[in-house]
Amino acid sequence: MIAKALAMIHKENLRKEALPVFRIGDTVKLEVKIREGGKERIQAFTGIVIARDGNGATETFTVRRISHGVGVERIFPVHSPNIASLEVESSGQNRRAKLYYLRDRVGKSAKLREKNKADV
Repeated sequence: MIAKALAMIHKENLRKEALPVFRIGDTVKLEVKIREGGKERIQAFTGIVIARDGNGATETFTVRRISHGVGVERIFPVHSPNIASLEVESSGQNRRAKLYYLRDRVGKSAKLREKNKADV
């Protein structure tokens, strides 16, 4: 009975329109709705997806970018209504489920090799 109730809650909280398929290592451009006072605006955030966690309505992904020489990571719920759009700019080739090792790298060593179009 509890499992049915939880399944119903998860189903209600899922995103109405699906996001495009993206994987760890992909460079994505997100447009996020920001509310400041009574106004709402859209802010762009571009970076590499370094992790995905959870499943169902509680699934999240972590995006990392370097801004003015400082690493910035943001965690976004996949089914958040605050994500206006998500666009995959490029796909990176990797062999790991989590790319936390990119935190220790700077510059050219922090770049991922681009995936071949034949592999996609």
